[in-house]
Amino acid sequence: MSAIRLAVAENTLSDPARITVQMYEDYLEKSGRGWVAESKGEIVAFCYADGEKSSIWALFVSPAHEGCGFAKTLLRLAVEWLFELGHDCVRLSTGAGTRADRFYEAQGWLRQPDGSSDVNYLMTK
Repeated sequence: MSAIRLAVAENTLSDPARITVQMYEDYLEKSGRGWVAESKGEIVAFCYADGEKSSIWALFVSPAHEGCGFAKTLLRLAVEWLFELGHDCVRLSTGAGTRADRFYEAQGWLRQPDGSSDVNYLMTK
């Protein structure tokens, strides 16, 4: 998953060491849940949801597998899980003006610019 995260062309990490293996493990074992998409036995996309904050922590697709519908499916699974936990809304943020920004808006998320280089999104039941 780290390799996928580091391979994206947008929303790149200025400091790749900032996202640690421990963070991935914590979201799986302590505060959230994760989903992956596979193609030919290889993980090509992943999504992590934070069950405590009712947010999407990460959603990334390998550049070679973009446009195959993996992001839509993984996002839907994560949002459904958060709603099943009893949350009324789900939040996330991404870079303003990016493909991810346009993706979330196209999926019906409510766009909430925050005046910075990021934009917040909200999905309600």
